[in-house]
Amino acid sequence: MGKNEKTGLGRALVRQHNQLVQQTKEKGLMYKRQQKKVLESVTEVSDIDAIVEKADEADRLFSLDHPAPNLLIDLDGNEITPEQRREQKRKEEALHAGSLRVPRRPPWTPQMSVEELDNNERQAFLTWRRSLARLEENDKLLLTPFEKNLDIWRQLWRVVERSDLLVMVVDARDPLFYRCPDLEVYAREVDKHKRTMLLVNKADLLPLSVREKWAQYFRSQGILFVFWSAKAATAATDGKSLSSPWTENSLQESEDPDTKIYGRIELLARLQSEAEEIVKLRKSGSSGSRSGNVVGNSASSNVVVGFVGYPNVGKSSTINALVGQKKTGVTSTPGKTKHFQTLIMSDELMLCDCPGLVFPSFSSSRHEMIASGVLPIDRMTENREAVQVVANRIPRHVIEAVYRIDLPKPKSYELQSRPPLAAEFLRVYCASRGYVASSGLPDETRAARQILKDYIDGKLPHYQMPPGMTEEDAVGNCLSEQHKSDSSENEHSVDDEGADEPELDHVLEDLNSFDLANGLATKKKVTVRKPTAPINNTKRLKGRRIAPGG
Repeated sequence: MGKNEKTGLGRALVRQHNQLVQQTKEKGLMYKRQQKKVLESVTEVSDIDAIVEKADEADRLFSLDHPAPNLLIDLDGNEITPEQRREQKRKEEALHAGSLRVPRRPPWTPQMSVEELDNNERQAFLTWRRSLARLEENDKLLLTPFEKNLDIWRQLWRVVERSDLLVMVVDARDPLFYRCPDLEVYAREVDKHKRTMLLVNKADLLPLSVREKWAQYFRSQGILFVFWSAKAATAATDGKSLSSPWTENSLQESEDPDTKIYGRIELLARLQSEAEEIVKLRKSGSSGSRSGNVVGNSASSNVVVGFVGYPNVGKSSTINALVGQKKTGVTSTPGKTKHFQTLIMSDELMLCDCPGLVFPSFSSSRHEMIASGVLPIDRMTENREAVQVVANRIPRHVIEAVYRIDLPKPKSYELQSRPPLAAEFLRVYCASRGYVASSGLPDETRAARQILKDYIDGKLPHYQMPPGMTEEDAVGNCLSEQHKSDSSENEHSVDDEGADEPELDHVLEDLNSFDLANGLATKKKVTVRKPTAPINNTKRLKGRRIAPGG
């Protein structure tokens, strides 16, 4: 065989070698991307790729025989009242409540390859997204923005599987809004002995009487719960005293274990005892009680307590308060925690922190979720809508007392009990604080962000009562009776002053303000014409009197 003669065997070996090298590089790049990829919470579809993907999904899901939506048209010509619409909405939500499920991790074994496991999880997650897409197409239902990033849900799966006791952190001012009942069901599916505890954080923002009502409700529903305040526990660790907005109640005045606010040592002991009880029940049961999806803790001597919940409910603050030093980043912006992390407290107890997750739910608009701190305030684009949520929930006299401002009273042709409008609230707030934008107009964006932060931090006191309580008990007891009496006296004094004025002028003033508000008249016509008529008449009369005498 000569030197210039080409052989096919050598080229085939070289080609095969190059293909193996290329496959190894691609696999290494995939692993590197999975390890170094920064987790980002995705609650809304914003980029064009996701929009196209969603449109393709809709085409596959809905065929031509899909029933048309019910537009709530009454053929008899009778209007549907808001109460009837709310009742229809409640019935529809109850009918589809079982569809609001947490995505389940598909069964897996340690023998599965990375590609097979990743493909199974993506297919299961896509099936879950399709089921929620069907709910989003129902015009009678309002599905809130929820987490759409698979990697964030993978963090939850790992925390649920590793934990013996799962702690769901909720905001004490509205616990049911932040509670996800299906997560408790999922924990039982992973391990029948696993339990879920409701850690009612920010309990220092509730008076004792309200805590008693919530404790009664939780006991009736069979919910394991503990009242807790990460802010108060951190202040106690630093040797500082934390004042409660409810002067008649101290943080530790109740001796009842169901209504008292636990301290750091007490909560750690309670968590460890509950987790150890679960481990004993598991060991006493059959050896095959745990499914193959659970990462067993039998080899380790410590019990694992996992913390889950919505963003900005205080999970990281709770972890730092329990540890006694800053171990996780804390910020008012939701979604600070990106990956789950474990912290060894002792030889018997280990804590596991999960990134905040926005679970799918009904009945909450995007503006309500911003006001509740679930979605970031800095990404807010519609200021007045979010502030209107605050104005609807906080009584007028509470807003005026906290900010020391006087909100405009409703006009005589308006409902006197209506909440203040967001435009009125923002305008008065900007005037009292001197917030002016570069254009010379009130800086409503800055004012709205500050008001929402005060609402989330508890400067504007508010809370919700358990189901079955009247709305009068739910909102309105935020200040003492003295503030209410003072505000009522001020209203009576204003009414008395208005009664002394001529009735005709009062009616004309209301009509003029109504025309101005609806663009039926301009300010110049109202302020100029009325005063100029008598002045011109007097001048003409004076001229007539002077002429004959001259």
